[in-house]
Amino acid sequence: MTFINKNTSQVLVHILFWMLFVFVSLFLFSDYYWKENPFLQYVSLLIAIVYVNHFFLLPFFVRKKLYILYVFVFAGISFFATQLYCYAFAQCGCSIPKCLSDYLWQTLVPLIFFSFVWVLYRFIDEQEEVEAVKKERAEMELKFLKSQINPHVLFNNLNTIYSYSIEKPHDTPELILMLSDNLKHVLYESNEKTISLEKEIHFIDNYIKFQKIRTEGVKQIIYTKTINAYQYQIAPLLLITIIENAFKHSILNSEIKVDIVVEAGVLNFVCENDYNSEKLTTNDLKIGLQNLEKRLELIYKDNYEFNINKDKTFNVSLKLNLK
Repeated sequence: MTFINKNTSQVLVHILFWMLFVFVSLFLFSDYYWKENPFLQYVSLLIAIVYVNHFFLLPFFVRKKLYILYVFVFAGISFFATQLYCYAFAQCGCSIPKCLSDYLWQTLVPLIFFSFVWVLYRFIDEQEEVEAVKKERAEMELKFLKSQINPHVLFNNLNTIYSYSIEKPHDTPELILMLSDNLKHVLYESNEKTISLEKEIHFIDNYIKFQKIRTEGVKQIIYTKTINAYQYQIAPLLLITIIENAFKHSILNSEIKVDIVVEAGVLNFVCENDYNSEKLTTNDLKIGLQNLEKRLELIYKDNYEFNINKDKTFNVSLKLNLK
């Protein structure tokens, strides 16, 4: 649709220019072009010159970056076209300076105007190509970042089911159903740009249940949420990255706090855990939180606040505008 509109606009610009150009030439300069000089005959030749320049000369010299040479070619075409009009069409018998003074403008105006139009639309095309490349690159990067998240989620859940099937086999079917929901979310719904907040929270609920079973007697999990409405959309697998990181790097016999608040279209998320500052390095955070920050920048840009505090506890907070 954009392609059609762009080409239609170019055609309209060309038609309107030639109509205005002929009108000005014939009626505002009637003494020169209407009675004595065969201007309308020259217009056909002028159109040919203009479009040879528009479709062949200008693209060729710009592609080869021969700008200075093009200026000389442009000047030569304008000079000889004007002389052709003076001596072949008008047969005015005037001198070269007089000919250029009176008639050069009629050759220069359409040549300069359509050269400008060509450069303008070429610039628009290049900008559209740049935006398309940026969009494609962003989408590829998002897919890559999400592909790094998915295996971790599934791996942890499968380990939990395996250990639970040995200790409490009668309760295993419920876990398998929960895993089924999580698989659906990770493999299908996470491919969408955004999903409903309700689905994402349900996915987190299941994940927290798995972790409570897996870390029972080892870690205490405090999971709270206050959500006044679920009608919002959110990019998938954002919060789970932070939660996974908390479980991965928290120490034994410690406490993990996860708090989700959604109010007036703003999500406030806080995840806090104890950690060993001597063992935790920047490389440990590279895949998880650094990739998450890249995703946030690509998707939400100025509509988020992301902070990491590593004082007494490892505290990650995320404020996200869901509107």
